[in-house]
Amino acid sequence: MSYQCPLCQQRLTLNQRVWRCENQHQFDQAKEGYVNLLPVQHKRSRQPGDSADMMQARRNFLDAGHYQPLQQQVSDLLVRVLPEPPVSVLDIGCGEGYYTHDVASRLSAQGEAQVYGLDVAKIAVRAGAKRYRNVEFCVASSHRLPFSDNQFDAVLRIYAPCKAEELARVVRPQGYVLTVTPGPRHLMQFKALIYQDVQLHDTTPEQMPGFALVEEQQLSYAMVLNSEESAALLQMTPFAWRARPEVWGILATTGQFSCETDFTLRLWQRDSVQMTEEAVNDSPA
Repeated sequence: MSYQCPLCQQRLTLNQRVWRCENQHQFDQAKEGYVNLLPVQHKRSRQPGDSADMMQARRNFLDAGHYQPLQQQVSDLLVRVLPEPPVSVLDIGCGEGYYTHDVASRLSAQGEAQVYGLDVAKIAVRAGAKRYRNVEFCVASSHRLPFSDNQFDAVLRIYAPCKAEELARVVRPQGYVLTVTPGPRHLMQFKALIYQDVQLHDTTPEQMPGFALVEEQQLSYAMVLNSEESAALLQMTPFAWRARPEVWGILATTGQFSCETDFTLRLWQRDSVQMTEEAVNDSPA
């Protein structure tokens, strides 16, 4: 297990529940087992990331199994493409670890696997670390990954932002990045409650300098949710900020709410030759 200091990028070593670098920057390991590597100067707000209510809503929804098909497809894909153990995987934007834990369980069944979960939301990371002991959790910025160059065989990103150059730095040559983004019709029924002009999601692949798109999969299925589940799902989405009070009222009084899921999974493979920082920065945006 290895982290990199977010202040000086030197290797951190663990001694008596304290992570410390050679420049004497130190970070305490919490009793739950995670480490907070998000210095105050890297925060954009006092408590970045999801609130306690948002985290609990997401946990309740995921525990009900509505996104289990996505969980399974993500793990299936990583198990299929990763090399023989030992392997090292990072989940960026892991939340409370629903997908991270399953990936870790599946990979560990094949042999030695080291799986990290990273999120900016301390409350979600704490909940994940308390629940799942097969994942190394940290609070950190996805734009300043506290890991060394070429550390991971694969990185998982489900909706999470991250700079392409950071991914190119931490993923080994010929390693993978698996992204999950909304498909064109994802949660159209929620959008119909909120927007007058409902449009399909843009599915244009992002630019990933240093990587080649080697596989793309779609996953779509219908869900029937009760009032609590539909409200929890809306709370998990960016649509929640635009939902008027009457929208929440409709969901609260609707016994069954039918909606579509539509996910796009893209597998990107790292170039076989490590790109220099200058080459990455000179790549088209």
